Amino acid sequence: MTEKWPVSEALGLRRLLERAGASTYRVRVRNLLLPCSIGIYEHERQRTQRVRVSVELDIADPGSFASEDFDNVLNYETIVEGVRSIVAAGHIELVETLAERIAALCLDDDRSISVNVAVEKLDVYSDAESVGVSIVRQRQRD
Repeated sequence: MTEKWPVSEALGLRRLLERAGASTYRVRVRNLLLPCSIGIYEHERQRTQRVRVSVELDIADPGSFASEDFDNVLNYETIVEGVRSIVAAGHIELVETLAERIAALCLDDDRSISVNVAVEKLDVYSDAESVGVSIVRQRQRD
């Protein structure tokens, strides 16, 4: 009997997980708060806004972590510093664009399989905690 992985199949990840040995681990950066020049309106170009970024990155599992070999892991510091660099590089018009740039940064590592990036602007509406987007991207492998 063939095992069903409905979520993985829906996301197109089954083949990727099989190639990765069907085993992954997840690197998370949650609720990174940054001042960001972002938005399509002129007043948004005049001052930074608070933006919250969360990343969940699925990585091909290298096997046991018992040896504590730093070379076998994807360092979350790489993600945090990369996001900070993207934000510091200059004005971004769309939260979708920021999310895409972060996803590309994460998938640049060959061990990366998929990433979920959420970007939220926190100060747009006084009666909403945040507004933003979440995207899921997978590494394209043959």
